[in-house]
Amino acid sequence: MAVSLNYNARRILGWGVLAVLFIFVNFHRISTGVLADSIMRAFDTTGAELGVLHSSFFYIYAPLQLVAGLLVDRLGTRRVTIWGSIVMGSGAFGFAMSETYTMGFLSRACLGFGGSVIYIAILRYCANWFRGDQFATITGFTLSASAVGGLLATTPLAIVVSRFGWRMAFIFVAAAGLVATIGVFLVVRDSPSDAGFEPVEGSVEQPSLTFGQVLTNARSVLVEQETWILGTMMFFAVGTNYTVMGLWGVPYLVHAYGLSVKTASLFTLVGNAGLLFGSPGVGWISDRLGRRTSITVVTGALYCSLYGAIALLVTPPLGFIALAFFATMFLHGGFLLSYTVIKERHSGAKSGTAMGMVNGLGFLGAAVLPGLMGVALDAFWTGETLAGSRIYTLPGYRIAFGIATLSGLLSLACAVWLHWFSDS
Repeated sequence: MAVSLNYNARRILGWGVLAVLFIFVNFHRISTGVLADSIMRAFDTTGAELGVLHSSFFYIYAPLQLVAGLLVDRLGTRRVTIWGSIVMGSGAFGFAMSETYTMGFLSRACLGFGGSVIYIAILRYCANWFRGDQFATITGFTLSASAVGGLLATTPLAIVVSRFGWRMAFIFVAAAGLVATIGVFLVVRDSPSDAGFEPVEGSVEQPSLTFGQVLTNARSVLVEQETWILGTMMFFAVGTNYTVMGLWGVPYLVHAYGLSVKTASLFTLVGNAGLLFGSPGVGWISDRLGRRTSITVVTGALYCSLYGAIALLVTPPLGFIALAFFATMFLHGGFLLSYTVIKERHSGAKSGTAMGMVNGLGFLGAAVLPGLMGVALDAFWTGETLAGSRIYTLPGYRIAFGIATLSGLLSLACAVWLHWFSDS
């Protein structure tokens, strides 16, 4: 009994340290929503340029997901995470020091470069340390950690920025992230055997792979149709939510309802609270029922209807906006079951590569959609500015949320295909 308790404590402690690091990754993903006006003034940007700056994180993050999977399968969680965190901290410090749009762009790209390996490394850790029937649940809790980062990037960030400025806020975050890296070095081990334990029943031990074997695994993942269907679903689902919650949600509330940035950030805070509860909740239900794609179809249909309502009404009651933001992020947990689906389709030797591929396509959507919505908003700009920041019109936001709705429908179509042509 004592050995079991020690094992459980060790795996949870290791996961917890990694989860703290993942909090910083999601903080950096979506912090530009609160900073939108400040950045537009600091770098004198248009909406499309702001979208591109925000997306620079994802331009690097998305294509490196497959590489992250290959690295994690080859080198293990601990080494990959430590180096990724160091690069991410350097990017945060560089962004705080940026005086030009170009430097801001490159610094956020550096953030994406370092952060790109963290999530896949955690999934590899979970596959090694947890049973197969616990994977969706622990993955859900991992994504709850990312939601904590999202919460910190809303109202708490707005308060810190109002007091210390956005540059000093990023210096604080860079320092805290590097401290967490030390925790990874001290606590995390790639597999139970590395920590002196027997493998847990139903878990997947870290394989010992040659570089040639890793490339063979990558080819086998890339040729499967299901990999691309899951990845396309995530392209539109992840892209939509990181665009709304991470960039345009706060400006929408400021322009459409006349709210302050601090007040508007409360609504995206509520949205990220939805992810905090939805990811583990949906994962737990999925593990208990043993169902995957059927749950994704149901949650996807509700998800589309909420974004569609905002697109149609443009300025529904603020209570509905709070409910919609919370619910869409809660329901996002249904799409995130794709990580469990792809992991169950592949052996332990290929699981990191497979999950990296799907994750990469998801964040490619987060790279493309912000700029697309920014172009739509710029097309309806009246030429007005407030304190150096552009003021966008309601028709522009209707088009933007129409894009979000269409993206949701395309994700739902992929989920329906997977449900009909798979056994989960």
